[in-house]
Amino acid sequence: MSEKYPKDVKLAVKHFPLAMHAYARKAAIAALAAGKQGKFWEMHEKIFQNQKGLSDSKIEMIAQELGLDPERFSQDLKDPSLGSAVDKDLSDGMRANVQGTPTIFINGKIFTQRNLEGFQQAIEGELGKVQSHGARSSH
Repeated sequence: MSEKYPKDVKLAVKHFPLAMHAYARKAAIAALAAGKQGKFWEMHEKIFQNQKGLSDSKIEMIAQELGLDPERFSQDLKDPSLGSAVDKDLSDGMRANVQGTPTIFINGKIFTQRNLEGFQQAIEGELGKVQSHGARSSH
């Protein structure tokens, strides 16, 4: 949707590592570490493709497949600020009553229709509110 509305829609990804997935927090940190080399989405996708067999060695193998600088990636995995960012996202999600993943919010409201048409209707509805509110406030 951000491609269709490049000036109006901003996508923000927040991490919510579920406790039932033992490697979830480490996987989130790995995605952020890959992001420092411009490969967040590529790592994110590979993590989900391999979510049942994740381990430190699997993450290293994925990083190698993505062409990441191994030394830099290894250092970034140890960066405490990445772990803190994941922990903050988790805490924020708990305060927002997130129950699982994925949970989608549009303008702060939980969105439940998970199809293209539903996204488009919700976004256009929100954009219509902004435009009509803006028109009223200018008079």
